[in-house]
Order: sequence, then C-alpha cells, then structure tokens
Amino acid sequence: MRHAWLVAVLLLLSGCGTVLNITQDGDDSNLMLRGYDPVAYFTDGKPVPGNPAIKAQDNGVTYRFASEDHRKIFSANPAKYTPQYGGFCSNGMPYAIKAGGTPLAWKIVDGRLFIFGDAKARDYWELDQARNIQLGDQYWAEEARDAPWRLQSYKRWIFKVPHYKTGAELETELQAKRGKS
Repeated sequence: MRHAWLVAVLLLLSGCGTVLNITQDGDDSNLMLRGYDPVAYFTDGKPVPGNPAIKAQDNGVTYRFASEDHRKIFSANPAKYTPQYGGFCSNGMPYAIKAGGTPLAWKIVDGRLFIFGDAKARDYWELDQARNIQLGDQYWAEEARDAPWRLQSYKRWIFKVPHYKTGAELETELQAKRGKS
C-alpha cells in the first residue's frame, strides 16, 4: 500500500516543474541564470547581471547580457556558455538530484560552467571534482536531463544512488581536508 501511494504521488508530480533551472522576470518567462550574463563568467571572471534589453534565446531559454559584445559572443557558440546540468546545482547531479542553483556560486572547469546552490555545495563538490563531474554527466544524460525537477529530486531523495553522502558526511570530509576535526 505504501508503494502504491508513493507511485501515485510521483505520477502527480511528474507534470510539475521544469527540466531547467529557470525563472521568470518581467517579459522573460524562461530566464536562465536569473538574468546573469553567461559570457561574463568566462571574460570577467565573475557573475555580472545582464541587461534586460540585451538578450538572446537558445533552446527556448532567454539569456541576458551585460553588453552587446557578450550577446554576439554567446550567439556564435551558445553551447560553450550555457551552464551545465540545466543550471541546477552541480553538487546535486552526482546524486541525480535537481537542486536549485544560484548564479553567484559557480566554477569553470575545462571550459564548462558549473552552478551551485551555494558556496558550501561548491566546496563539497570540489572534494572529488573529477568524479563528481563524471557522475553528474552520467546521471544528467541517463535520467535527469528530461525529467521534471520535482519528480527527479523526490525519486532520488527516496531511492538514493549507491554512493550517496549526507551533508554531515560531506562536512566531515571537508573539515578533515582542511585539517580540522
């Protein structure tokens, strides 16, 4: 009976949410990176708010830019500047969880933009960055990319991946790495 209830809830939730971490602001209903300029991470080395008047569409998503030059750079090669995992927290993806991401916590690795829920999530992810990228890429491609975020997240909060680590376990590892007990 418990499993039947769970299946019913998951089916109801499957229609909820989006497959990308997007927001709405003014006329932009599918705004990526909460309006921050994706090119600025690469050229300025920091998040820079985009101008609502300077924007471009890519795969049904709106990106804003700080300058017309950045818009042109993006338009020439959008795949280079779009955030990994649909803009969801990169620390969640090794666990196949679509958690929220903020454009203020980020990292570029091998020319790829990774977004995190906060600085602590980035710290945890960096504990085993190469493995987390490999697992994140795998789960994104195999199950998370096209799944509504609520359904995907609830599924993996209930049915955890074999290598799942709690926040407390990650914090213990982080403190040990930093030489604290």
